Amino acid sequence: MITIKTPAEIAVMRHASQIVAEILEALAAAVRPGITTEELDKLAEDLTYKKGAKPAFKGYKPGDVVYPKSLCVSINNEIVHGIPSSRKLKAGDIVGLDFGVVYEGFYGDSARTVAVGPIPERVTKLLQVTRDSLYAGIAQARAGNRISDIARAVQDTVERAGFSVVTDFAGHGIGRRLHEDPQVPNFVSAQLKRHDFRLEPGLVVAIEPMVNAGTKNVRVLKDHWTVETKDRKPSVHFEHTVAITADGPDILTLQEK
Repeated sequence: MITIKTPAEIAVMRHASQIVAEILEALAAAVRPGITTEELDKLAEDLTYKKGAKPAFKGYKPGDVVYPKSLCVSINNEIVHGIPSSRKLKAGDIVGLDFGVVYEGFYGDSARTVAVGPIPERVTKLLQVTRDSLYAGIAQARAGNRISDIARAVQDTVERAGFSVVTDFAGHGIGRRLHEDPQVPNFVSAQLKRHDFRLEPGLVVAIEPMVNAGTKNVRVLKDHWTVETKDRKPSVHFEHTVAITADGPDILTLQEK
């Protein structure tokens, strides 16, 4: 069921989303060779509680397996849902940081991928194209447009650059639950055309391109969470929580200066 938020509810979601933005900024600043992904998780969790919120992902159970940590950390060819551990970051890695909180009953969710020191030119391009595809999708998140307009903008940006959109995972509505209707795919399919949805003010969605340097094919690891590219080539993930308004898209997780 698709829920439309009131201005008061969006104000609470903005607060939740700003907590996410501030913590992601702190996490990106902490990324360095030698730090463990578990240390990043602890930093995220400690900051969340200090800000009067709760981690959105810890204890999340969409199926049979509970997610055990507060932060998702995906390295190099890992796409999403990497579980923090004693694994250390190395120079030349790229690391996806996906984080959400719940504050006063409402969720905020955002992700970014950062480099651990210098990285190859093609991986730098992959980062830039994925970020560009996110903002291309956001630009289409306008009242009167459709979900397919967002999906097409993301897909066109990625494929023009010679990269592949992940088709097994999608963005989503967000509000009192972390994942709400509608789904927000990053590509246009026959299924999307059958179930397309017109955007209206008060809808809040998480737009999140996941883009592979190689093919779109993925696999889930034995931990039941970590998703990686089948060809072992790098993948990048960016995400923002966006409110649809009469005046255009309002990026709730864009850090306010």
